[in-house]
Amino acid sequence: MLNDIKKDTQARMAKSIDALRHTLTKVRTGRASPSLVEHLKVNYYGSDMPLSQVASVAVADARSLTITPWEKQMVAAVEKAIYASDLGLTPNTAGTVIRINLPPLTEERRKELSKHVHGEGEDTKVAIRNIRRDANQQIKELLKEKKITEDEERRSEDEIQKLTDKAIKDVDEVVKAKEQELMAV
Repeated sequence: MLNDIKKDTQARMAKSIDALRHTLTKVRTGRASPSLVEHLKVNYYGSDMPLSQVASVAVADARSLTITPWEKQMVAAVEKAIYASDLGLTPNTAGTVIRINLPPLTEERRKELSKHVHGEGEDTKVAIRNIRRDANQQIKELLKEKKITEDEERRSEDEIQKLTDKAIKDVDEVVKAKEQELMAV
């Protein structure tokens, strides 16, 4: 019982950290990356599809991406999705190829992105603390039902706290790494 709670808690905390890493790949740094636009939703015959399913995205050089839709009529829909995104990018179209030039980041924009990264990190920490609270509630339920002793409860809560501390430390490391990547000129 207690081991199941600990394993579940550990797995959920790891998923939260993975979700943070995934979210931070979308935050733009100084260099081009396909993950910057792959999550954009494109209207494909009436349904929203991820850009990666209607076009190929490639890095042309350090500061530009090329997007090649698989169908010629999708060029306008892909352009529209890029304009509608909050990325602040302007696509240039030449026939069936869409080129996106990434302007260098200004110091102000870097600081803004850094604040965004911190905010995402804080959201993940809150999620981790909520996972801890759920685990501790499950442990208290077991104690109430007299399935475990008070010593086992205390020991389990300490172990859950150690898992929480480790997960929060991991979040801090992920945020710090992304921040260094953003601030590198």
